[in-house]
Amino acid sequence: MSTPAEHKLPQRSATMSSSLTRRTSMSDDEAIPQTDSSETTNLLLERLRAWKHMCGNLEDYVSVTAKVAKSQSKDHEKILKTVSEPLKESHHFSASDGGITGLFENMRNNSQGMVNMHLESEQNLKGSVLPTLERLHKEIKNKSKELQSGAVKGAKAVEKARQLTQKHIELLGHHSASHGAAAGNKIEQQHDPYILKRGINYRLNKQVTEENNHRNDILAVQNSFAQFEAHVLQTIQGALEQFFQLMGGQLDRQRAMYADILGTAQRIPPDFEWMNFCVSNDATLVNPDSPPRSFASITFPNMDHRSTQPLIEGSLERRSRAMIKGYSTGYYVVTPARYLHEFKDTDDFRKDPTPELSLYLPDCVVGAIDGVKFNVKGKDVSSGKVGNAFHTTTELSFKAHSARDAEKWWTVIKDCTRAPTPASAGATSPTATSPDGSTSQNQPPVYAENEKSAAVASSSTATAPAPAADKAIDAKDHAAASPTAGLSRTASTASHFHTSPGGSAADKL
Repeated sequence: MSTPAEHKLPQRSATMSSSLTRRTSMSDDEAIPQTDSSETTNLLLERLRAWKHMCGNLEDYVSVTAKVAKSQSKDHEKILKTVSEPLKESHHFSASDGGITGLFENMRNNSQGMVNMHLESEQNLKGSVLPTLERLHKEIKNKSKELQSGAVKGAKAVEKARQLTQKHIELLGHHSASHGAAAGNKIEQQHDPYILKRGINYRLNKQVTEENNHRNDILAVQNSFAQFEAHVLQTIQGALEQFFQLMGGQLDRQRAMYADILGTAQRIPPDFEWMNFCVSNDATLVNPDSPPRSFASITFPNMDHRSTQPLIEGSLERRSRAMIKGYSTGYYVVTPARYLHEFKDTDDFRKDPTPELSLYLPDCVVGAIDGVKFNVKGKDVSSGKVGNAFHTTTELSFKAHSARDAEKWWTVIKDCTRAPTPASAGATSPTATSPDGSTSQNQPPVYAENEKSAAVASSSTATAPAPAADKAIDAKDHAAASPTAGLSRTASTASHFHTSPGGSAADKL
């Protein structure tokens, strides 16, 4: 038996890594990548079909050889016909003599020399070599079915997630443009660009997870191809070795021809075809060295639009409508759309950030500030049109962490209840310097009708009887507040909230 000659294995060129890295970097910063999630899967499925048809050619070769074992020389022409046609999907195999293409060329040449010879041991060929190739054929089919069923499911999940993200990005673009064109118009709560942006964060995070899961599945299958194809080649080599041994009893010439076929197959390194395939398809295969997508590097249209930036946000305490429960802490945001939203937390990824409470401030009445407390009377619009029909106007009591914080919240909320003028819509208020050197923004102008409403609300609040527990809390808060009739603006306490750089008139008090 001849010893297989050593071959230098082809190496994946540096251009493959660089091109894949460039393609990955260009698509990773996009919210909706312009890539087909099933492109790699289709290529691998086509390659499996090539191996399956190659295995079918070998089965035909052995089967017909067995049938003409007791036939005359004319019957040997049938053997030649089984390998006379080019391989299907031949572009998947190396065109050099050291691969599958060279093996079939060698088989055609030796079969031509056996035209005038008869073959023996028909039953042995059908009982040993042919079943081995049939089992290999089934393995390749099962591999193809496994890849197709798993990859199609993952690709559908990725496409569905991308469609949901694209839909909400387009919705944000529409309502962000509407907000910029007419800032004074009322925007529906569910169409608040701030809410839409956070909804995009939620869906984009789910999309990235689906993409990375699908990528990991495809990469695992792709990495297993080298080992699988080595197994295919080793099985073929073993089948051809059995074939050679069975035909060894024939004439020396016949033995030499089959030995030549076996030697050609054995000289193919297990990863020869795979490495050549990787080099010729480096732009399509997944680069195992490229990092997975990162949510932090993704951008999408209008993500920094001014309508998505809160005027003020932070934690406040709100007294429950059930008097015995007292105050509970929540995360509150005042948006440029003039909504006061309440959330449980600031996490955009665990679940869809839907407000627990939403007040459209132009429809609300803001009471006078009392130390760390202030009241807002309005209607909760967080349940949509149907749910809002059952909501009634209620007075909500808020408590800040300090008198300075309460003043900032009250000023921003009060400013949002006033109708914006064309000249001041979207612009920030001028800043002023206090006597102690710190800078603060000017207070909004006082409107007679709003002040009258606030005075009426304050009067009704003062005359309403309060439970004993609330009286004790109010007495404690009044003791900590400034004894003068006005509000103290010089107290410096730790802030429990932050405001956006382009927020309302009280963002930098």
